[in-house]
Amino acid sequence: MTEEEERTVAAEFDEAVNMTAKELEGWLATDESKAVGQKDGGGESTGHESGRRIVELLHAKRSSLTEQDYAHMRKVVGYVHRHLAQRPSGDVRDTRWRHSLMNWGHDPLK
Repeated sequence: MTEEEERTVAAEFDEAVNMTAKELEGWLATDESKAVGQKDGGGESTGHESGRRIVELLHAKRSSLTEQDYAHMRKVVGYVHRHLAQRPSGDVRDTRWRHSLMNWGHDPLK
C-alpha cells in the first residue's frame, strides 16, 4: 500500500469513526453493546470485537500501523457507510441499528 493510499484510508477512517477511544471503551462495556451484532458460536459479536480493535487503532501511532490495521480500517469504513444507508425511520436513539453502529465506533447522533 502506498503512503497516499494509507493517508486516504486513514482520512476515511477518521471520518467514519466519530467516537473517541474513551467513549468507545465505555460503550463497549455496556450490556447494550454486548447485546447486538452477529455472534458466531455464541461468543463475542463481530462488531464488539471490531470495536475493541478500533480502540487499539485509535491509540496507535499512524507510523506503527500494519497492512492488517489498514485492512481493518477499510472494513470499518465500509461497514459504517453500508449501515448508515439502512437508517430506520423515526427516533433511532435506543435502536439496535444505532447500537450496532456504535460498536463500530460511529454514533449517528453525534
